[in-house]
Amino acid sequence: MKKYLAEMVGTFVLTFLGCGAAVSLGCNTGLVAGTPAVVGTAIAFGLAVVAMAYTIGGISGCHINPAISLGVFLSGRMSAKDCGMYMVFQTIGAILAAALLGVLAGFDSGLGANGLQSLNEIGKAGVVSVSTGLIAEIVLTALFVLVVLGATSKTNGATNNLAGLAIGLSLILIHLVGIHYTGTSVNPARSIGPAIFACGDALSQLWIFIVGPLLGGAIAAGIWKMIQIDDEA
Repeated sequence: MKKYLAEMVGTFVLTFLGCGAAVSLGCNTGLVAGTPAVVGTAIAFGLAVVAMAYTIGGISGCHINPAISLGVFLSGRMSAKDCGMYMVFQTIGAILAAALLGVLAGFDSGLGANGLQSLNEIGKAGVVSVSTGLIAEIVLTALFVLVVLGATSKTNGATNNLAGLAIGLSLILIHLVGIHYTGTSVNPARSIGPAIFACGDALSQLWIFIVGPLLGGAIAAGIWKMIQIDDEA
């Protein structure tokens, strides 16, 4: 039970600090976010992962993301029961974080919810299409989960000690690419929490940020199985 609670706490911290930074810096769904806001939000999410990796990594592995848990399960590193329980507690943590953020910043603040963004920010007219947003989430999540699977592989030896840093830095890169398209989810729990309270487009488009990351996590597991060496546990 302790590892499930650790996942809840870790996802709470990730969602509260990451989405909290998005709200505070003005990098939020429906707003035209400038470069400082985008960079600041990306760094916040990455640093939250690094902090939690070295806080609860020894307890639960610090997935704090259903897409990662799915990738780890499909890679044969955890049981179906643990995978399901991780996902449940991760989602609870994200919901609690969004609720607290709503109390502090107001439930009309957007809560850092994900959504299809305006293309005006990257020099085009209109809004990102559903297909474009879905593809972005699938690809970005696949890349992120692949880094997680590789960085935490036992075959990496001593470099495992730096896994948390590698994963956090990669999440910063993922956000820098994806924020202008979808606000960057790559994490269903992180999207579910704010969407429940933000409602509107955040809730109607939520399926994109559940289906996309989970597909991306599954793809990453498939890629890892193809390239992992025989001694991988």
